[in-house]
Amino acid sequence: MTAESLDAAVFRDATAADLDAIMALERASFPTDAWSENMMAEELVSPHGRYLVVEQAGELLGYGGVRVVQGSHEGDIQTIAMGAAARGRGLGRALLRALLDAGLDRGAREIFLEVRADNDVAHALYVSEGFVELGRRAHYYQPDDVDAIVMRRHLPPKENV
Repeated sequence: MTAESLDAAVFRDATAADLDAIMALERASFPTDAWSENMMAEELVSPHGRYLVVEQAGELLGYGGVRVVQGSHEGDIQTIAMGAAARGRGLGRALLRALLDAGLDRGAREIFLEVRADNDVAHALYVSEGFVELGRRAHYYQPDDVDAIVMRRHLPPKENV
């Protein structure tokens, strides 16, 4: 990864106008268990979440979301996906870190996620970013019958500036 690849990418809040591009990437990334368009549309406007997209030259390369209900100190990475052409450039890691920051801004002290047991690349990314395995949910991802690895990361207290 070069600094240029990150510098050329734009990270911004997702809007309803991004829904079609997000859904195209959602279906390509998760062909057997993609979220429905209605579900994603609701997530994009939920007061409990923050969704970010990664763009370069006007093309949506990735997206992700974090949910922290107001007053809660726990959050969840709802989803994160990078298009195949954007992988291996550090953009997924940068997006994950931005989502962790968004969760911290919303008051989260710990963030949870589930990752497919057969997704070694994502699992390694989460471990490298301080997530630890709490357990497994057998047969969680259907129709593929793949277990989910449940992970958690504690967040440092937000410093007063």
